[in-house]
Amino acid sequence: MPSAFVDTNILVYAAHEVVPVPRKTRIARELLLQRDLRLSVQVLNEFTANARNPKKLNLSRAQEKDWVSRWLRFTVLPLTVDTYLAAQDLHFRYGLSHWDALIVACANQAKCASLYTEDLNHEQSYAGVRAINPFRP
Repeated sequence: MPSAFVDTNILVYAAHEVVPVPRKTRIARELLLQRDLRLSVQVLNEFTANARNPKKLNLSRAQEKDWVSRWLRFTVLPLTVDTYLAAQDLHFRYGLSHWDALIVACANQAKCASLYTEDLNHEQSYAGVRAINPFRP
């Protein structure tokens, strides 16, 4: 089974610590139980920005560290010059934002068949990586 790439919003929803557990949090946590998931340093950076933001997750240092240690169990891919150049091509080809293009480029370089995200068109293929919005009804 090909691996799948995980976008930041999946991690952010999983880290919501409210009761009762919202639908998206439950779905994100279930999705993250899969094996062979991939993410990138960019995804970790974006998660950290959300974790520290008082208007987003607003996690304590201990909570942030705990969640990041969970994410580090997955294969984390670096951002390279090749990733950047591939993202430029994706930006111009599909009209993606720079940040979304970096995610897709990294997923493509990791040979992921799927990208779990709510930021791209559901079921659309971007250079061979199919976007899947796990939160769609």
